[in-house]
Amino acid sequence: MLKIGVISDTHLPSRFPYLPKIILEKLVGVDLILHAGDWEELFFFPELKKIADVIGVHGNMDSWEVKKVLPSKRIITLERVKIGITHGSGAPWGIKDRVKKVFEEDLENINVIIFGHTHHALMEWDDKIFFFNPGSPTDRFFTDKNTIGYLYIDGDKVWGEIIPINLNLGGIE
Repeated sequence: MLKIGVISDTHLPSRFPYLPKIILEKLVGVDLILHAGDWEELFFFPELKKIADVIGVHGNMDSWEVKKVLPSKRIITLERVKIGITHGSGAPWGIKDRVKKVFEEDLENINVIIFGHTHHALMEWDDKIFFFNPGSPTDRFFTDKNTIGYLYIDGDKVWGEIIPINLNLGGIE
C-alpha cells in the first residue's frame, strides 16, 4: 500500500517566509508527495524532497520560474491507479467540471483527479472518478481551516484522508 502526501496552495513566500514545520512533520512517512500548484516559488522544494520524491504542477499564482519548470497538468500511474494532477481555475463553484475537462482526452482511463485552487478540502466520488483537493495548509481564503491530504493506494483501490493543520499563532514555531 502507498501513502501519498498531497498538498496544494502553499503560497510561499506570500503567506509565510518558509514552509511551517508542522506541514513537514505531517508529511514524514509518506511514499510520495504530490503538489497541485500555487507554490509561488520553489525555494522549499528541497525540504519536501528530503521526505519523499515530489511531483507537482504549477498554478495560476506561481512565478514565471515555477511555470518554466512545472507543467500545468500531469498524468501518473501508481500501482494500478491513474491520477490526473492539475491546479484548477475560476470560481470555486463548478471547479470539478473544469478540472475534469482538463483531462477529457484521457478521462476514460483516469481514476483520480487531484486539484487545488479553491483552498477548500474535498474528497468525492463522481462518475467513477475520485476528486481530491487537499485544501491549503497556509491560507484560509474560501475556507475556515488549513489542511493537507493523504491519498492511499492499494492495487486498484484508492481512498483519501484530509488532515487538519494547526499553524499555532500563524505558523511561527
